[in-house]
Amino acid sequence: MKTPPAGTETVRQAERALRACLERVPFVKIRNIRRHVREGNTGTDLQIEVGTPTGFHRIVAEVKTSGQPRHARDAVNRILVLRNALRNAYGVFVAPYISDASAEICEKEHVGFVDLSGNCRLCFARVYIEQRGRPNAFHEKRDLRSLYSPKGERILRVLLVHPQRAWKVQDMARETDVSLGQVSNIKRLLGDREWIESGPNGFRLKEPADLLAEWASSYRFRRSRLRECYSLRKPSEMEADLARLCAQRAWKYALTGFSAAARYAPMVRSHGVTAYVEAVDEDVAPLLGLKDVSSGANCTLIYPYDEGVFYGCREVRGVRIVSPVQTYLDLAGWRGRGPEAAEAILREVIRPQW
Repeated sequence: MKTPPAGTETVRQAERALRACLERVPFVKIRNIRRHVREGNTGTDLQIEVGTPTGFHRIVAEVKTSGQPRHARDAVNRILVLRNALRNAYGVFVAPYISDASAEICEKEHVGFVDLSGNCRLCFARVYIEQRGRPNAFHEKRDLRSLYSPKGERILRVLLVHPQRAWKVQDMARETDVSLGQVSNIKRLLGDREWIESGPNGFRLKEPADLLAEWASSYRFRRSRLRECYSLRKPSEMEADLARLCAQRAWKYALTGFSAAARYAPMVRSHGVTAYVEAVDEDVAPLLGLKDVSSGANCTLIYPYDEGVFYGCREVRGVRIVSPVQTYLDLAGWRGRGPEAAEAILREVIRPQW
């Protein structure tokens, strides 16, 4: 898929951002600015001619509507071609927001960058300007909503549960019960971040750590409906009763949170029961002898926002538990010692599979 072209207004914004950076340096004099310049068989979005104490310099800028790594790499490759064709040319990549990963791509090839959020790095002649840490003022909300929507998350779970496997779009659609169009869209978004790689056998995960970290930061455990309950029975007895009831009624269920983590990592302790339960016509809590409470619960039943949470479930000691990936996501945003338990699952169970 081609990189989105920069429109006239985007190029104007890029020009203003680049000019603002250069004007910070008293000895840099901007002599001329041209937009959409053709040089033989190549072209560039912006050319700026500047004078410095070391002489005349030409800045060529590639402007993109996205600063994701794939677009940064495409811009850098174009700049390298221009740099070979033009004398004294210094290349700059401009986008609404440039992440650390995209900045690293630029730095490796000695290409500058400027984003419309206020971050920049320009290094040529005796000029050095750098500004980091400005937040993204142009959050790609539509892309994030698609990537971390319930259907999008089904695809992410499959990739993380099977991190070494390559997938054709059609196979992924069947595995997740998601449309071909949605799979293709998620594939594109992951490709823009350079988190997947494609080959003759399909696409596979390349950067599982980056994907899981961003997903965890966006994941909202309480999208699901929680029911807090109490019982005088031991957690192990409640878990066994839940497993028996759901097996009899053919209901989906799986332990999560500390209940699942304790089975994956021995250092994690669980003092209650937390379980996903498929929404059913009959009420699960009374059938298990559980009473609703406003505080002091020792059993939490979760009616999931999407059945994808059950993907990758496994049975341990006669009870079903969610996948290590789902366990990590649920614990990462948990109150108290949840993040600590999540890190134990990541370290002991998930990372070794990568």
